[in-house]
Amino acid sequence: MTPNTAQNELIEKGWAALPAEYRIPEKPPTLEEAREYCQRLSETHYENFHVASWFLPKRLRPHFHSIYAYCRISDDLGDEVGNREQSLALLDLWGQELDACYRGEARHPVFVALAETIRVCDIPKEPFADLLVAFRQDQTVTRFETMDDVLSYCRYSANPVGRLVLYACGYRDAARFALSDYTCSALQLANFWQDVTVDYEKDRIYFPLADMRRFGVDEAMIASRSFTPQFRELMRYEVEYARQMFAQGMPLIGMVDRDLALDLDLFSRGGLEILNAIEQQDYNVLRARPSISKGRKVALLLRALSGKFLGRSAA
Repeated sequence: MTPNTAQNELIEKGWAALPAEYRIPEKPPTLEEAREYCQRLSETHYENFHVASWFLPKRLRPHFHSIYAYCRISDDLGDEVGNREQSLALLDLWGQELDACYRGEARHPVFVALAETIRVCDIPKEPFADLLVAFRQDQTVTRFETMDDVLSYCRYSANPVGRLVLYACGYRDAARFALSDYTCSALQLANFWQDVTVDYEKDRIYFPLADMRRFGVDEAMIASRSFTPQFRELMRYEVEYARQMFAQGMPLIGMVDRDLALDLDLFSRGGLEILNAIEQQDYNVLRARPSISKGRKVALLLRALSGKFLGRSAA
């Protein structure tokens, strides 16, 4: 069997594990068809994204839909196939399609729509490519020795998303990028601490191993869901670390236009609410996954909407 044949078989088996609409069509769609595809994918896969898009100027919504659709499918190629070799083959193919997009040769609906976003918003390839680095890493790296190692992963898995949002909104300076990185990494950490048992079922631990040793926590405790005083102190420490990162990123809200500020405020406060939920259940994320109540979600949304319609800046 030749290498190309073997790679093609991996790709075909990988596509079979995913929604049929993810496949690359024989004929590229029109821009209008591609944008409809991205909007449909965005609004049916992630409710919070749909809500947040209410606050965006109408002219920016197609760009956010195309960016989200790219992120969504990239993530699914890495996380929903169920086979490491097949995922890596699909991610390599997706990276080739990204390269083709920047050459003006887009075929997939996501890249047809994304090509227009890239042209209008003048977005470089790096943040899109960085996301694929993280999704490839997911296939082989499941433990992290230090918090620096975790944050290095966030540099590829989370921070590019914030930078893409800033590019789409017309911001491209280092100061705003740095603050966005704090917020995006903090959101990633909040999700990690919320999903400790979910991630462990995928054989992933995002607690730094050095922190686990420091607090006397071992992998067996997570595997058996044994909540101990040691685990509580580890969880308390990691929650506080994430809170401090959110605080470091908050100044960005005052450095962007009001519509984007409302989105940033909503997502930052949503991440902080996850940390509050962990604290409210005494840091026992092994017993039950912490979640934000519907009432709190409504309160956060109403707060954001009041800022939108009363013209009040979010702070």
